[in-house]
Amino acid sequence: MSNIALITGAGSGIGRAVAVTLSQNGWSVALAGRRQDRLVETAGLCPGDTLVQPTDVADPYAITNLFDAVRERWGRLDVLFNNAGQGAPPVPLEDLTLEQWQTVVNVNLTAAFLCTQHAFRLMRDQDPRGGRIINNGSISADRPRPRSAPYTATKHAMTGLTKSTSLDGRAYDIACGQIDIGNAETELMTRAKAGGLPQPNGEVRIEPTMDVQHVADAVLYMASLPLEANVQFMTVMATKMPLIGRG
Repeated sequence: MSNIALITGAGSGIGRAVAVTLSQNGWSVALAGRRQDRLVETAGLCPGDTLVQPTDVADPYAITNLFDAVRERWGRLDVLFNNAGQGAPPVPLEDLTLEQWQTVVNVNLTAAFLCTQHAFRLMRDQDPRGGRIINNGSISADRPRPRSAPYTATKHAMTGLTKSTSLDGRAYDIACGQIDIGNAETELMTRAKAGGLPQPNGEVRIEPTMDVQHVADAVLYMASLPLEANVQFMTVMATKMPLIGRG
């Protein structure tokens, strides 16, 4: 039986690239995301076994249904990639609404926590026991961009969740690591960089990007390690993006 991976945010961008790459390397993949049509497109690019499960990760019941579907289909889970995320409008911090803040917290942090809980229960009880959780932390897990308080706060919190998951997972042979990604060339980044990206000094500047396949290859490496080894934190970024020297 092939290894089983569950990927949130699998309908586009990093999630799609990771799903296709894992599938090309013999993995069975569960594809979770809000839009069924985009998930079906991703499945069409995957040569291996796939499960398309439309899921709004902001809905705890949808997350429960997602993991029930994985359990029913395969009976186990080897890797969870907590990838789904979103930001708030880039407005001044004092103008953000509570609803905008809470929406980002629900998707970026609470959903990752709930998915991790479900993964723990499944990985703990399966035979052979254990598995791996990989969190998409983003460069914003370390350094903020201007007017990004909700996104940055949740991604900083993801680092804490990664560390706690890594520690608490030891009892069940569950490894957890985090990949922080900078300026991967996705549809989202293409739209964002069209007019430039805001810099700490108030400038707006076009930034270098990298092929998203480099991210997918990195996640494949992390996912393929034996459980006795773990990449705790990895940063994959466009070489010349303004990170070193930023903040």
